[in-house]
Amino acid sequence: MTVLANVTAVAIDGRALLIEGPPGSGKSSLALALIDRGALLIGDDAVNLADDGAALIASPPPNTCGLIEIRNVGIVELPVSSAPLALALTLDPEAPRFPLDPTMRTIAGVDIPSLPFAPGDAVQALRAEYALAHHGLPFPNSGATQ
Repeated sequence: MTVLANVTAVAIDGRALLIEGPPGSGKSSLALALIDRGALLIGDDAVNLADDGAALIASPPPNTCGLIEIRNVGIVELPVSSAPLALALTLDPEAPRFPLDPTMRTIAGVDIPSLPFAPGDAVQALRAEYALAHHGLPFPNSGATQ
């Protein structure tokens, strides 16, 4: 098992979306916006990763399971989920407007698509859902994205 620190992850329709970026870049805010749209929290500020042979499974870390920091509110508890990691978004204000293809990055020994992602605008959660749908790994043992 690998623990990634300073990352946030949510499950969208059974696939995990990892959100990376420096402190204060908007990882938790994007996760909260996605949760408002139906995603489930996996982990805020840390995520456990385990290779099950078919996929890299993202799950909540035990010490902060279900907890998310909401700026100007505090720490709140939410339901959690686990899911196969399908895409990593790296929050970057200089992210290109039109990425041609995601790059593949090795995380815990598994190649995962990765996209630079502009933080902070009003449709960020919707853009993240489209990024996962178009660039994320399919479900394990499946030929198509669902």
